[in-house]
Amino acid sequence: MKFFTFLWMCPLIVACSGKKNDTKQSIPEESLYLFVGTYTSPGESRGIYVYRFDEVTGTADSVTMAEVSNPSFLTLNADLTRIYAVSENGTDDSYVHALSFDSTEGRLTLLNSQKAGGSSPCYIELDPMGQRVVTANYGGGSISVFPTHTDGSLRPLTQLLSFKGEGRDPERQKQPHLHSVRFSPDGRYLFASDLGTDHLYRYKITPDSIPFDKNSVKVIQTLPGTGPRHFDFHPNGQYLYLLGELSGQVVVYHDHKGAMEVKQGIVADSMGARGSAHIKISPDGQFLYASNRLQGDGIAIFSVSPTDGTLTKAGYQPTGKHPRHFALTPDGRYLLVACRDEHKIQVFRRNPENGLLTDTRQDILVHRPVCLRFGAR
Repeated sequence: MKFFTFLWMCPLIVACSGKKNDTKQSIPEESLYLFVGTYTSPGESRGIYVYRFDEVTGTADSVTMAEVSNPSFLTLNADLTRIYAVSENGTDDSYVHALSFDSTEGRLTLLNSQKAGGSSPCYIELDPMGQRVVTANYGGGSISVFPTHTDGSLRPLTQLLSFKGEGRDPERQKQPHLHSVRFSPDGRYLFASDLGTDHLYRYKITPDSIPFDKNSVKVIQTLPGTGPRHFDFHPNGQYLYLLGELSGQVVVYHDHKGAMEVKQGIVADSMGARGSAHIKISPDGQFLYASNRLQGDGIAIFSVSPTDGTLTKAGYQPTGKHPRHFALTPDGRYLLVACRDEHKIQVFRRNPENGLLTDTRQDILVHRPVCLRFGAR
């Protein structure tokens, strides 16, 4: 896969209005925006797409787009003025990008780009203070750390955390494959999942320029063959839910005085397709969702116990092909699914009482969507 050539030819990202004949769109003062990351190679997608999403009707209007190569994962700052994206390329020429978002003009503009420091960056996260961007590099088996300037642009790489080891799967676990990085809700830790070694790592965060002390790392060993991919935190901060791509199981951890205790393991992928992808808890903390690919594509739905955080199967919602990622609206009314191989985003209405989903049949058509992020402005 090739990094987009404009970085060398012309230092800007091409942005355009969602309505071809409009020179300027009239955008309401309070809007919910949907940012969509895609795979551009191979395929017809051009990069990052932005929509304005109506939380009443469940419909979306195109706002703008920016040409970026394989922006497979995105993260947003708190006031929705900065967007950070990876270019997931299978070489050491992968990049990380900082963009500004002008909601009044409906425009994305490139601030700058930095080399990722590791191949195939597949996840990107901004710390709660907006001071550091961190990526998980799947191919490189590493984590990259980039401080930010006051304008949100990226400083050069300051820290690269590399890992060693392997798992029991001879095809998928020959080496470390870092798949996601998340800051804990209290901002004290960075968690990272390693699909290749069946590890979940936890680093203490320091205010220093080198924020992650290698000596502070806690290694949480999952069962052999789990393939840790994505994870999410309960709103109360007491529980972490880890999805194994290879095992198809959700593992429930309880943070008890800093010790991560396993509370439960429950199957999300009953077909054993080894393609579990994303996991998310509803804003009210009452339901958990996990997507499965390759066979029986869909979303597993669980209710969450208010007493101990454990899960009970509540249902299963079939989706389009290859639901790599999904996102819930901030009010929890809708759940949107990025169906990569059907070139669409499905819009499901969510029942807050039982957690079940209903397809609104209001698909958003976009080539190879793989990441969805909501932000209000």
